[in-house]
Amino acid sequence: MLNEIKKRVLLVDGMALLFRAFYATSSTGYIRKTKAGLPTNAVYGFLQYFFDAINVFTPTHVICCWDMGSSTFRTETYSEYKQNRMEAPLELRPQFDLIKDVVKEMGVPNIGLVGYEADDCIGTLSNALQNDSEVFILTGDHDMLQLITEQVKVVIMNKGRSNYTVYDLETLYSTKQLTPLQIIDLKAFMGDASDNYPGVKGIGEKTALKLIGEYKSIEGCLECLDLLPKSVKKKIEENLDMLHLSRDLARIRLDVPIECNLNDCLWDLRHDSATRIFDELELGSLVKLLGNVVNS
Repeated sequence: MLNEIKKRVLLVDGMALLFRAFYATSSTGYIRKTKAGLPTNAVYGFLQYFFDAINVFTPTHVICCWDMGSSTFRTETYSEYKQNRMEAPLELRPQFDLIKDVVKEMGVPNIGLVGYEADDCIGTLSNALQNDSEVFILTGDHDMLQLITEQVKVVIMNKGRSNYTVYDLETLYSTKQLTPLQIIDLKAFMGDASDNYPGVKGIGEKTALKLIGEYKSIEGCLECLDLLPKSVKKKIEENLDMLHLSRDLARIRLDVPIECNLNDCLWDLRHDSATRIFDELELGSLVKLLGNVVNS
């Protein structure tokens, strides 16, 4: 039967949803907890976002991807990578493992690999699964736009629920005048303050966009260095190593040693298991949502 149905895979950026849910539900200072004192606000918000996306994009298959610690090949390559980030709030920490348990009970595979980021797992899976499936990547991270192909779309979550921007090749170019690969080169030039790598010092987004618009790629710029304004040429020459390093840090990997059989990620919500764990976590209001969730 699956061969007769268009397969649509939803790859969920679990960390993006969980962090978004935590801050959205704790902005007033109130943290939802069980009677025993276990924080559940991020789990609660995550599930609301999750079920909304399921109903909007009606996937046949669902996978959740996760970071597996802060040490990755990127921190080994560049020690300052993400070193500007604060530790996760105390109330969020126990919810990292808790949400994975909940996702598993619902029948959704959790995928992550030590040494890589969730982005890399998503990139690898989207690259592999696009051959015979339509792939939607659910995230709030614009870095993922580099993964767009004819078969892969990136769904950016905007503020509030049911507020999405769906990027395909056409939308990406019409809104940003960029191709997916140019997203990587853009970040190589301008760096990323959130991930804490500098790119080319002194080149911001405006100049980076102009360079890529005119010369298409880093290689194109380097081949035409003498045509650039002297100040821009000097900045690139003085930061050439960092330009290449920043591009390597920005590039999402497509070859992480993971795999996921489509048969293992068929979206078929386990209502009984989900109800049980929701009740255990005193998330009774979410049980009502289960009856309205679209199954494949």
